[in-house]
Amino acid sequence: MLDAANIDLKGFTGTFYRDLCSGKLPPVIETLKIIREEKIHIEVTNLMIPTTNDEMSLVREMCLWIKRELGSHTPIHFLRFYPLYKLRRLPPTPVSTLEEARAMALSCGLEYVYIGNIPGHEGGHTFCPRCKKMVIQRVGFMVGEIHLKSGKCGYCGKPLPGIWTKL
Repeated sequence: MLDAANIDLKGFTGTFYRDLCSGKLPPVIETLKIIREEKIHIEVTNLMIPTTNDEMSLVREMCLWIKRELGSHTPIHFLRFYPLYKLRRLPPTPVSTLEEARAMALSCGLEYVYIGNIPGHEGGHTFCPRCKKMVIQRVGFMVGEIHLKSGKCGYCGKPLPGIWTKL
């Protein structure tokens, strides 16, 4: 049985999937819906690639879809792109773009929005959506402070989605 999944939602247009991934968006969308229907903890990752999927209107559309179809409690991770392999011609994702995407997602009502591939950035930590205090501190790929008690915020008691049996 699958307890949790992290799915890459690489972009939010059919053109992006066709041109950059040689794939199609609808099967990814359907997979996300099925995982949610099966009550599996799901997180979404979006690698933000300059000039290809970093337009804020598309980020907004994607975030509103996530809230509507998967729930406001669904974590989303915006990751910084670094030029490698076939996309060496593009620059790394500006930190400001990731911060703008995070602000957009929060304004759309998503509660757990992260910035990744930026070591030490505040957007890598987990904050309680109710009291706004940091409940999980991350340092690179390591966990620092944890302020959870039985899957709830250690400050205000709000339940946080996730699998917390080891904490």
